[in-house]
Parts: sequence; C-alpha cells; structure tokens
Amino acid sequence: MANPPSGRSVKIDQDERGGWSSDRPRREGGERPPDVAVRCHVLRPTELLRYSPGSLLLIVAPVAADGDRFVGRLIEERGALLSIGKVRGLLEGRVAEAELEARAAELLDAAVAKRVAARDSVVVATDALDGEAHARFVLAAAKEKRPRHMVLIEPARDAIDEDARAGLNALRRALESGGLGERGFHTALRLGPTTVGDVRRIVFRPPPSDD
Repeated sequence: MANPPSGRSVKIDQDERGGWSSDRPRREGGERPPDVAVRCHVLRPTELLRYSPGSLLLIVAPVAADGDRFVGRLIEERGALLSIGKVRGLLEGRVAEAELEARAAELLDAAVAKRVAARDSVVVATDALDGEAHARFVLAAAKEKRPRHMVLIEPARDAIDEDARAGLNALRRALESGGLGERGFHTALRLGPTTVGDVRRIVFRPPPSDD
C-alpha cells in the first residue's frame, strides 16, 4: 500500500495562480498608489465658474504673478486661498533659510488636508507644472472624497523659458485630451492671455434652485 502524503494538498485554480492580492505586499515597487482616476470634463471660459462647496481648486500658473492676480481678482472666499508663497511669507524670519522651503511645503500640505477634512473649499495657487507636485493635493482631497478641479493659466509665449515651456505644453496636451482625469481632476479649464479676462467670478456654491 502506498504511504499516505505527509501533508495536506490544496488545489489552486489556474486563474488564481500568480495573482496579486492587496492583502499582501507587492513583490516589487512597494505599495500600489491609490487610484484617483475619474472622468475629466474640459470646460470652456465663462463669466462665472461655479464649484461645489468643499471642492479643491488648483490654480496652475507658471508665472506666479499671473496666478496671484487671478485669484486675487476672482476668489470670493478669501480664507480658502492658499499658496506656497503665502506660507513662505509667514515663515520668513521665523525658521532657518535652509529649512524654509521644506517647512513651507509641510505647512501648506497640512493646511490643505485640514480644510478638505473639514469639507471646506480650498484654492491652491501654484507655479508647478508637473503631476507629482499636484498629486499630494489631489490625494488629500480624494481621501475625503472631495471634488478636484484645475484651472491652467497660460502666459504669453515669451514670458517663460524653454524648459518651463516644455512642461507647460505637456500639461496643456493632457488637459485638452481629458487626460487630467487619470490624475484625479473632475474638471479642467485652460485660460490664455486673451481668455483669462473672460472669467469674472469663482464661487463655491450649489447651483441655484429651479424654483
């Protein structure tokens, strides 16, 4: 008589072999980043931009002064407005120069996270063009299931150098194709030198009742 097996055998179906489970670490590359992809609606310039209360609005302007003018003119809810320059100004003279940028970024991230967790609207003005710089704000809002939006303000062609121009072109292409949905943005709007003045107000309010 054949000897009985020394241990129990478990049958694994073919479609289960080699699969990845979220319950165990990935074999390579560490943890899988959260999926924030949504469908992105590309907007056209209008006099009034209306966003849901509690939304994250990212104002991206490679020329920081353009972004500052834009939000200064249009954002009614002043307490919602945050920027790295604003935070940096609060810290200057209070922390060592070598620590200024890191501390400003840390405080900005904390302020954004606090507002979205409280379901407050937040507007972040930035001159950063790469997706990684935007991702930390998107992740904070996505964690709280808050809507995410972007407005890109393009400067005149001679206002930025060629390196920045390449980044701007890449962001514009992603925006116009709806590709910013993969980065977590529900809507995106591109404004150039001739259209930036078409927007007269930005509000965080529900749509008016039909009554």
